[in-house]
Formats: sequence, C-alpha cells, structure tokens
Amino acid sequence: MHPAFSVIFFTTATGAGYGLLALTGVFFALGTVPQGRLFGFLALGLALVLITGGLLSSALHLGRPERAPRAFTQWRTSWLSREAVASVATYVPAAVFGIGWVVFASRHGIVASAGLLSALGALITLLTTGMIYASLKPIPEWSSPYTLPGYILFALMTGAVILNALLLLTGAEANPVRFLAPLLILAGWAFKTASWRHNDALKMPADAASATGLSGSVRSVEWPHTQANYLMKEMGYRVARKHAAKLRLFVHLAAFALPFALTLLAALSGGAFALVAACLAALIQAPGILTERWLFFAEARHTVMLYYGR
Repeated sequence: MHPAFSVIFFTTATGAGYGLLALTGVFFALGTVPQGRLFGFLALGLALVLITGGLLSSALHLGRPERAPRAFTQWRTSWLSREAVASVATYVPAAVFGIGWVVFASRHGIVASAGLLSALGALITLLTTGMIYASLKPIPEWSSPYTLPGYILFALMTGAVILNALLLLTGAEANPVRFLAPLLILAGWAFKTASWRHNDALKMPADAASATGLSGSVRSVEWPHTQANYLMKEMGYRVARKHAAKLRLFVHLAAFALPFALTLLAALSGGAFALVAACLAALIQAPGILTERWLFFAEARHTVMLYYGR
C-alpha cells in the first residue's frame, strides 16, 4: 500500500493524543496525577492539539474534502463514519473536563466524571480507527488479530511517554504513574515483534486461480494496462526487503529500545536528569512511531494486485 504522509501523521498524532487524553482522564479521577491547573493545561492542551491536528491532516487525504461532512451519515455500516462521530463526540466531555479543571480548578463531581467520559470516548475512537484497517479482508496484514489491539496499545504507549514527560516537567517526580511508560513500551515492543513475525509468515488468502474462479495453475500473460494506473500506484506499492529491514531496526531502536531505557532511568532517578531523560524519550519515540506507521502501510499487500500478476 502507498504510505500517504497525511494518513501516517493522522494515525500517529491522534493515537498519541487520544492515549494521553485517556490516561489523563482516568488518573485524574483516581487522584494519581497533579491536580494543579498548570498540569491540566499542559496535558489536556497537548492532547487536544495532537487530536485536532491529526484529524485535520486526515482531511488532506480526501479527494473531495468538501464532502467530509458526509462521513458522519454512514455510521450504521462504516467504521470510518463511526470514527468521525466518536472523535467529534469526545470533544464534548473533554471540553467540560478541561474547563472544569483548568478554569474553575474543580477536582471532583462532574469534572472527574467528564474525565472518565473523555477517556471512554478516546478509547472508543481508537477502537473505531483500528477497525477501519482490521475490517479490510483484502489486506491480510491488516485483517489479523494484531491490528486492533496493536493500534490501541501503541496509542496508550505514546500517550504514557508524553504523560511521563509532563509529570516531570511540572515537578511530580514521585508520581506512581512514572513506571507506566516503560511497562507499556515493553509490552508494545513485544507485541510489534510478534506482529512482524506473524506478517512475515503470512500467505495471501487468494491466488490467481481462486480470484478468477478458474481451476489449475493460472498466470498472467500480460498486464491489463500498458502504463501504471491508480490501483498499481496505491495498492501495488512495495518497499524493498533490505530497506524494510533497516527501517524495522530503526523502529526497534527509536520507538522502543531507547525510550524504554530513558523512561526507566527517569522512573528510577530524579531531578534534572530524570526530566531530560523523559523528554528525550518522547522526542526520540516520535520518529520511531512515524516509521512504524509508514511500514504498516508500505508492507501491506492488497489482493487486487493478483489482477496484475503480482
């Protein structure tokens, strides 16, 4: 599949934003994050900036952006439409949560409930986004048991890394949440390794014979087009194996290994060293996750390419 940057940025930015929003809402209700206005402004502000920026970037991938409002009308049958509805609906409790916490400095009652509703809305939106890809049966790498839980796990992982940096930035060094980031990174690392192992051993669910309904050995004598067309560009994009191996190594290092080491050091230490380590973890992980998303698209194979003899 052709990896469009707008979609890569969308899935990465909104994933981190919804992960940060979900964790902040839950931990606020539990009283395990700072209750001050500064932390609330930074955490919720950054979460909403990432979410809004990601959603706006997704509109750039539309051929006719003016028709974007129609995405809200097909929620009964379309996961894309359900995602649109859930993403907009989540702004309502998030606004109540942010105004109550940052403006009125309220810590209980309706504000805590709004925080939990924001977390629920964030998780539902992540689920609908993950299902957009997991429901596409013509792409075996996406139509697998790893796609949906992986998308939610990586969102919570990146959100936890950002949350960890914000906690230290506001002076909450002894916060019990500081150990969550390295644990989620370790879980995400193991999950991604298993996902790649599964995809590498995966065979296409169809071949030229089953796709055409013919029996025996079927092969394409000539391409149906003399020049590359839209399908071949979008669905037939392939990354060289040697390049994919290098990019996977970069993902192992930037998205998992280095952030894990840095967040663990930040959790076990204190002072300026912990703050620098936590901020570096967030900065280093960003290009790592962007590369992981790029590979998610670039390594996916679409069965329509059987029509072109691939």
